Amino acid sequence: QVQLVESGGGLVQAGGSLRLSCAASGNIFRINAMGWYRQPPGKQRELVAASTSDGSTNYADSVKGRFTISGDNAKNTVYLQMNSLKPEDTAVYYCQLDLVTYISASVYARRDYWGQGTQVTVSS
Repeated sequence: QVQLVESGGGLVQAGGSLRLSCAASGNIFRINAMGWYRQPPGKQRELVAASTSDGSTNYADSVKGRFTISGDNAKNTVYLQMNSLKPEDTAVYYCQLDLVTYISASVYARRDYWGQGTQVTVSS
């Protein structure tokens, strides 16, 4: 059974920084890809940042130069460093991991897993 636990959200003033963490536990063999999404109040969920195992990254235009996605494979943890936060960054942030997990000897499975979400509120 795989679990993703997010932390690091909170209330911050505009211009401030936060670092979100997403720790995965369970029978994890490999993280293929990672991503952070957010859902602002009354809006649809949107991609914020994504990274694949070959190191390629992709950022929403609205966060380029301010947010950085990274991962620690040894800890099965991914991060989102958010700097120069703006009120429009206010949202619930979700991590998403494309994981390969052990099922049994020589048997693996691959699927997406999502964190429970963490609230980020940026005050003006």
